[in-house]
Formats: sequence, structure tokens, C-alpha cells
Amino acid sequence: MNKQIVAIKIDVTKIDKARLYEGQKGTYLDAVVFLDQQADQYGNNGMITQSVSKEEREAGTKGAILGNVKIISGGQQTQQTQQAALQPPADEESDLPF
Repeated sequence: MNKQIVAIKIDVTKIDKARLYEGQKGTYLDAVVFLDQQADQYGNNGMITQSVSKEEREAGTKGAILGNVKIISGGQQTQQTQQAALQPPADEESDLPF
């Protein structure tokens, strides 16, 4: 089982407080993470947005972008780096026939 660990940075000033709701054990916020295995130019693998209702999505409303997501371990990027480290360097100048 391949687990990923992601770090999330949220700008709490961008949260639409009207969308917070009370649950049995506290106040909650629904959010959506858009994750990409390839990091962008800043090293981020995605973003987190505030959720909107199905009706709002169908009407074209998008949730506020709250912050960024970064895969810090267990992602494809990490696996590729680990695999590359395990492979010996190719000796291109070798005259050996095998």
C-alpha cells in the first residue's frame, strides 16, 4: 500500500466564514484538494479550495483558493528519485561487449 504524506498551507483569511458549519464535535469547513504528481515551479503539487454545493458548481461558481498542497513523501516524484538513487550510473564509455 502506497501512502502519501502531503503538507497543506491554508490562508485562513480567504475562508468564507458563512460556509463554516457546526457539527457534533466542532466547527467544520468542507474543502477540496486538487492534486498533481508533478510539482509546479514553486514545488507545489496542487491547491486546496473551499467546497461549493453541486448547484453552485453547475452554475459555474468556484470555491475560493485557500492555499497550496505539497507531496512531502510517498508520491511518484519521491519514488522516481528513490529508484534513480538505487540504479548504478550508466558507463557510456565502456568498451565491454556485454
